Amino acid sequence: MSFPLLTATAALPAIGAIATAAVPAARRNAAKALALFFSLATLVLAIVILVRFDPDGDRYQLTESRSWIAEFGVRYELGVDGIAVALIALTALLIPFIILAGWHDADPLETGDKRWRPTQGFFALILAVEAMVIISFEATDVFLFYIFFEAMLIPMYFLIGGFGDRAHEHGEETAATQRSYAAVKFLLYNLAGGLIMLAAVIGLYVVAGNFSLTEIAEARANGSLDMATNTERWLFLGFFFAFAVKAPLWPLHTWLPNAMGESTTPVAVLITAVVDKVGTFAMLRFCLQLFPEASKWATPAILVLAVISIIYGALLAVGQRDIKRLVAYASISHFGFIIMGIFAMTSQGQSGATLYMVNHGISTAALMLVAGFLISRRGSRLIADYGGVQKVAPVLAGTFLIGGLATLSLPGLAPFVSEFLVLVGTFSRYPVIGIVATFGIVLAALYTLVLYQRTMTGPVKPEVAAMPDLRARELMVVAPLIVVLIFLGVYPKPVTDIVDPAVKQTLSDVHKKDPQPEVEAAK
Repeated sequence: MSFPLLTATAALPAIGAIATAAVPAARRNAAKALALFFSLATLVLAIVILVRFDPDGDRYQLTESRSWIAEFGVRYELGVDGIAVALIALTALLIPFIILAGWHDADPLETGDKRWRPTQGFFALILAVEAMVIISFEATDVFLFYIFFEAMLIPMYFLIGGFGDRAHEHGEETAATQRSYAAVKFLLYNLAGGLIMLAAVIGLYVVAGNFSLTEIAEARANGSLDMATNTERWLFLGFFFAFAVKAPLWPLHTWLPNAMGESTTPVAVLITAVVDKVGTFAMLRFCLQLFPEASKWATPAILVLAVISIIYGALLAVGQRDIKRLVAYASISHFGFIIMGIFAMTSQGQSGATLYMVNHGISTAALMLVAGFLISRRGSRLIADYGGVQKVAPVLAGTFLIGGLATLSLPGLAPFVSEFLVLVGTFSRYPVIGIVATFGIVLAALYTLVLYQRTMTGPVKPEVAAMPDLRARELMVVAPLIVVLIFLGVYPKPVTDIVDPAVKQTLSDVHKKDPQPEVEAAK
């Protein structure tokens, strides 16, 4: 029997979470080091998956299948395609940086304030989320996916509500209230989506007789499973609603700015760079494969919602006073691009969307983490409280600028390639949608450059005059992310080679081909 690599990759951070939580409260540094060790070990296994995966091989590789709840046809089935491999690698890459960035975020305050939960709990919860996200990317049994899709809400709820941002302009009592509100809103929105999805999962079982993604998709393809049109559409909507909440897609997005604004910076990165990717990934894996005809039926409406997300998120980012909420609204805009690329139903659009998931995770992590280092120095999230930072902390300002330029998809940085592919893929089939979406690029330049101008340039404000530059630990967090942004901006081929075969198979599932160009290229 071969080594269960996929199980091990998901189980390792889960074991790490238990081990970290068990460390005595007095040994906080040991707990941090243990959490970092398990996150790095998980990264090693993710690299092994990356190396062993053959883009030209079977659609699902490194598969594992065992009977679990035989009476209901539930199996423990795992398998990865190129899209899942890329997102597992992204998750495993970001978690060590998230842990390093949050090294002191759960430490007790010097005043003896007892309101913070034990440090061990903070890092244990991060590892628990990592384990659930990874197995969500691996699961090819719909019921197994659903369990972890919902289970990750529990540690995220405690991370948001129990370890909130200490930089709050209205005092601790108001901050605690807003943290609780953000955590409850996050939980209620996602639970509502999950309950609707549960009804759809049960409906799928009634129709198909099992939960195996591969078996159901194969039965759909060969005609042995023929869903009634209305049945397929209702089931699709049940799945899509849950994924659109998680993504998040307008108008189901309102939990995200609250959750990111009230979380610690590493948790904010965990939400938007890691957890939210499960929603867009699931649209590709489950919506398109299980319900191809319903996916095509819903495409026009979804594209309109995606364009609204792009423009709406960017407009609200322009008007933000809070740095973290600005990044949150920018992420809503970026997720609009990702969803637009998925439902453009072209190879360029879906390859761009998958690449965008990876690139958005890295660029948002870089920008948000540097912003977090900035906020921790000043003790405020308000843009108006900064000015002239580049004169006193040039390295911090420089990395902040690179992260911001990546967010606006500057050519030469990773998000540019993915955004360009999404727009090209969309324009080739839906030119009006593609044209409207390009206004999101203009607005991205506006909110990013205005943010940099107001915080980093101009006269040095007295409150930032003594601000220290990035320290060694902070540079260890930011520098590798900047390197990856530049590398993938210049040479995205390693990622596209992995995801392109999976994208072609997904297009085949929905019986779509790329539109033929109106003018043939000269031979």
